Amino acid sequence: MNLLDVRNLSIKLVTGSTPILAVDRVSLTMKEGEVRGLVGESGSGKSLLAQAIMGVLDDKWQVKADRFHWRGNDLMRLSPEERKMVIAKDVAMIFQEPMACLDPTKTIGEQLAEAVDEEQLSGFFWQKNKQRQLAATKLLHKVGIKQHEKCTRSYPHQLTDALCQRVMIAMALARRPLLLIADEPTAAMESTNQGQIFRLLASLNQLKNMSILLISHDLETVTHWTNTITVMYSGQSVEAGTTEQIFNQPYHPYTRALVDSSPKANMHIPVKSRLMTLPGSIPILQHLPIGCRLGPRCPKAQRACVKAPKVKNYHGHQVSCHYSLKDDY
Repeated sequence: MNLLDVRNLSIKLVTGSTPILAVDRVSLTMKEGEVRGLVGESGSGKSLLAQAIMGVLDDKWQVKADRFHWRGNDLMRLSPEERKMVIAKDVAMIFQEPMACLDPTKTIGEQLAEAVDEEQLSGFFWQKNKQRQLAATKLLHKVGIKQHEKCTRSYPHQLTDALCQRVMIAMALARRPLLLIADEPTAAMESTNQGQIFRLLASLNQLKNMSILLISHDLETVTHWTNTITVMYSGQSVEAGTTEQIFNQPYHPYTRALVDSSPKANMHIPVKSRLMTLPGSIPILQHLPIGCRLGPRCPKAQRACVKAPKVKNYHGHQVSCHYSLKDDY
């Protein structure tokens, strides 16, 4: 059964006289126990999409969708506040900058204790404080922090980015979510710490059957940890399929360019050779191309690309392109 089923979700930035379409008709599904990657350049709308699902965008963002189902329930029939309450109960999110998300005026122990779900506590009110502290200690152990006493007494600025990220994961796990959204969970980390965080997420998926939406700009890294991948470009979903399909047989020119820029996919080329890159840069929201947003940079662009391409489905491998690369294989 699908945990999350979002169809044609659009996000507009309502400022001034002309609304800006930041995310354009993106569809996303998550199954129980699935690890899905959401990949794209910075500014492609990945974080906006995740925040829209969580319901944490402010009033200047207008969110619309043809379908928004959570565990088979139609959330579009609910008000934004009611929808947010339903999602917050079963979905947790790890944000990009843990240092900015933690409260600098409270210790890690206080913040973790606040995150513990009331349903996990029992007994009289004077007994619950100790239960919260024990639950916070267990959460720190679960994310690999052994020196829990030192950590709980510390303030966020006294910890490294890697430790703060582990604390954020512990706070996300405090509510025992069915779906964990990890938005660039290893940004600005050393490779050793990155591997530890990814292995931690993989163990949560395997041991707790927790579904994970892993957001990243690095396609090569995501392929090691995911079952399926959705590729976004400039607010549009351009391709989706299994990890093997996306990395080994990409159908969209943009996905092909991401793969070609990966060292793993270019082991055969001479040392110090230049990797393939697309010309130009991602368009700004105020001046988006009509039709396919990759058009000005696409090596296969033709006249038909001034119209938005429809999604084509090849046995579960979805691509939005007038001239897909399917016949090249």
